[in-house]
Amino acid sequence: MKTAIEEAIRVLRQGGTILYPTDTVWGIGCDATNPDAIEKVHRLKVNDGQSMISLYGTLNDIARDVDKAPAVAYEVMELTTSPLTVILPGREGPVGVRIPNHEFCRELLKKFGRPIVSTSANLHGHPTPKRFEEVTPEIVAGVDYVVPQRFAGKPTGKPSSIMQFFEDGTFKIIRN
Repeated sequence: MKTAIEEAIRVLRQGGTILYPTDTVWGIGCDATNPDAIEKVHRLKVNDGQSMISLYGTLNDIARDVDKAPAVAYEVMELTTSPLTVILPGREGPVGVRIPNHEFCRELLKKFGRPIVSTSANLHGHPTPKRFEEVTPEIVAGVDYVVPQRFAGKPTGKPSSIMQFFEDGTFKIIRN
């Protein structure tokens, strides 16, 4: 795993894109702090600018970057037992975040030290691939690094639930 993580980090630091497993489905990712890399992901997905989430390693990492989130959002993230994306109020509008429960992702996030963009590994408007074998050749060829399939673990095969929180602590469920 060490070599795959080192290679993924090298690509991310150079502004590249990766195809990698998560606890839900295979994803396309990049350094979430690099606007040029994010644009590459949008182009690869043939995406019309649709927002993407960022994966973080810990709640403290999220709190460092998102300053307007209500405490209840962190409590929900801490207590959840299934994949949950949380949309939080941020400096420049809503921000989607998630902490994956996946060994490879957690180690990658810990060693990279920054959030990673995460979006499903499909072309915009096409079905979300549940397994690596379902990822289209255009996506595989379009990324700069493909994490070896042996690190897939046991993904749920379905996208995470989504909850949006507002500054006053109220929330709405977007996808269950």
